[in-house]
Amino acid sequence: MGQLSTGAELRVTGPSDRLAVVCVNGGQASEVEGTWSASLEWLVGRLAPQFPGLGFAEVRYRIKSWKRLDWCVADARAAVVEVGAPRVLLLGFSMGGAVAVQAAVEPAVDTVVGLAPWLPDRLSLEPLRGHRFAVIHGRLDRWLPGIPGVSPASSRRGFERARSLGVEGDYTVIPGALHGIAFRAGARALPLPGAKSWARHVAAELERFQADAD
Repeated sequence: MGQLSTGAELRVTGPSDRLAVVCVNGGQASEVEGTWSASLEWLVGRLAPQFPGLGFAEVRYRIKSWKRLDWCVADARAAVVEVGAPRVLLLGFSMGGAVAVQAAVEPAVDTVVGLAPWLPDRLSLEPLRGHRFAVIHGRLDRWLPGIPGVSPASSRRGFERARSLGVEGDYTVIPGALHGIAFRAGARALPLPGAKSWARHVAAELERFQADAD
């Protein structure tokens, strides 16, 4: 674990000298201190043993809020630089989808994968040009009062906007899955319904990322 040039935190699992997966968290309206994502933490714990050749780098933002989206993007870009891998896959959960899209301007970024990504209509998708862009979303995901969420229709709209720019990729919906992949219970990240399906689809993207690099 270490501090990035922006003041955000980074923790890395596995070797990152060749290929790295930089994981960026979601956020909220209020400007609160960053936390480690339970969903990303659970995925890393499950997938890192399956992909010993990949380095998994999780980012803890300084402030996890879409009101400070530019700060979160700066944190993600600093993580890509700090990891130092020549090829990077950005894995963004919820608001982290928007963060990953904007951070794709870093030269090392090869692929962007959004997990229930927040892709507002005002978000420029130009940074995705020349990259693979995959979206994975839970069919039951939606915003409810007091409960965070992103509708699949919203991310699908963003995905189609990317396709109109000539960006290649895939859009996948997971039946029965919610917005999150895991939740925090004390010090542990515990899976939510559909978590294994999330992991399987992310693993397929990692396999493709690895194969393209060989």
